Amino acid sequence: MTQSFQALVVDQTQDGEVQAEVRSLEAGSLPAGEVLIRVAYSSINYKDGLAARKDGNIVKAYPFVPGIDCSGTVVASEDGRFSAGQAVLVTGYGLGVSQFGGFSEYARVPADWVVPLPDGLTLKEAMIYGTAGFTAALSLYRLEQNGVAPDQGKVLVTGATGGVGGAAIALLNKRGYHVVASSGKADAHDYLKALGAAEVISRDEVYDGAESIRPLGKQLWQAAVDPVGGKPLASLLSQVAYNGSVAVSGLTAGTKLPTTVLPFILRGVSLLGIDSVFCPYDTRVAIWKRLGSDWKPERLEQLVEREIGLADLPTALEDILAARSQGRTIVRLAD
Repeated sequence: MTQSFQALVVDQTQDGEVQAEVRSLEAGSLPAGEVLIRVAYSSINYKDGLAARKDGNIVKAYPFVPGIDCSGTVVASEDGRFSAGQAVLVTGYGLGVSQFGGFSEYARVPADWVVPLPDGLTLKEAMIYGTAGFTAALSLYRLEQNGVAPDQGKVLVTGATGGVGGAAIALLNKRGYHVVASSGKADAHDYLKALGAAEVISRDEVYDGAESIRPLGKQLWQAAVDPVGGKPLASLLSQVAYNGSVAVSGLTAGTKLPTTVLPFILRGVSLLGIDSVFCPYDTRVAIWKRLGSDWKPERLEQLVEREIGLADLPTALEDILAARSQGRTIVRLAD
């Protein structure tokens, strides 16, 4: 590799503020790890936006390179499982959280974090999915493990215009489910239907903002994919049908869940926590293989809102926190 390279660096100023800017870094600044990757693509996820904020509670020490996923080509490897020139991807673990991440022309990571690029995916397509798409796929995997099936009823997707939501719609549609997308963006209906939603409803139909949430309501959904959390999730749980399941992966509406035990003990509802960060390696590899084969949507590129370079990242990170994004933003780091 070259002795210096470009990366987005988040740093703290003398007055305690946090700024993100593109800088040149030296090769010696990369953390320890067995695999050196020339990064081709990364993507923007909600956690990346938090990493660029003073109060985001992601970065523990500055300066820091965010980016919780990347795809690229192995430059050098001290582990026999990987060789120079091999196409690979990395999502989760400590990437972009405890260790320099994917918003960089080069990344060095532990070999146990690295997944070979599966057949059926390009490096760009891997980051069209990215962490958000992998989280959506893991949600689908867990729901089907719990008995959810296309012929059992409608599946709701909340936060539908976000990265997890959009990917969940496309994947569920590919699997033959009747998908209902919930969104607060009135102008997003055509986009969501193009992804595969059979119906689009307002988020107010899931949670109307009431302070008091009914513990049990009308049974509307056999299952749901929820990257939102908070009171909307509490309301959603009251609407899930008997023996239904909800896969929850996010907290954009908060971490508190003001519900009761009634959906769980009177209707047998299952709340499935989705953790894509430390997902077991064998499961991770198996899901990525399916994302390149039978789960791959015919028009995967419809998930992409825009493709940007390093210089555009500071603004794009602000956009994802302000919910100004619709779909995936992928970051190109090499041709």
